[in-house]
Amino acid sequence: MHISVAIIEDLEEIREGLKNYIDSDTELMVVSAVGSAEEALLMLPRLQPDIAIMDINLPEMNGIRCMQAVKKDCPATQFMMFTIYENDEKVFDALQAGASGYLLKNTDPSDILHALKELYQGGSPMSPNIARKLINVFREQNNRSIRSNLLGKRENQVLLLLSQGLLYKEIAAQLSLTVGTVRQHIHKIYEKLHVQNRTEAINKVSKK
Repeated sequence: MHISVAIIEDLEEIREGLKNYIDSDTELMVVSAVGSAEEALLMLPRLQPDIAIMDINLPEMNGIRCMQAVKKDCPATQFMMFTIYENDEKVFDALQAGASGYLLKNTDPSDILHALKELYQGGSPMSPNIARKLINVFREQNNRSIRSNLLGKRENQVLLLLSQGLLYKEIAAQLSLTVGTVRQHIHKIYEKLHVQNRTEAINKVSKK
């Protein structure tokens, strides 16, 4: 039994190269290869492939919007984003829209085949640098959550302004506080974060 794969990629050279390489694997079979989201919207519900390889930067409707539009009609299809984009916004948009994997176009062909099989088996394959980005973002969110729970609302406001390089008097002016009150807040922040000075506090704020 083959793992059925559909390819949605607007660049013909990449689309055909990917098709030929996937078809060379005995476990995989390309059932369709199209160049636009509009074609995909017609093709995917009809074929119900196991996996859809979706380029993000498609003409007219992009790949993320296409996936959102068609996913409900293809409940068993796993979507693998295949793109040049590795910025945080594109990654999270794709994952929130329902993608189960995210590969960059410079991924080694053998790794693409491995990723498709991993996806079919329930995994969530991603290019290594994409996985690192996600880890860093989740780690930072966790750090922020810890700081948010540890510090009071006003202390968080002071810490944010402190991390932006503002002077005590500038922080006081922005928050309508006296400089003495700002000093008291900063002293408490240092105690709670177990740091000795502004530099250590800023490093802790930006720690990944």
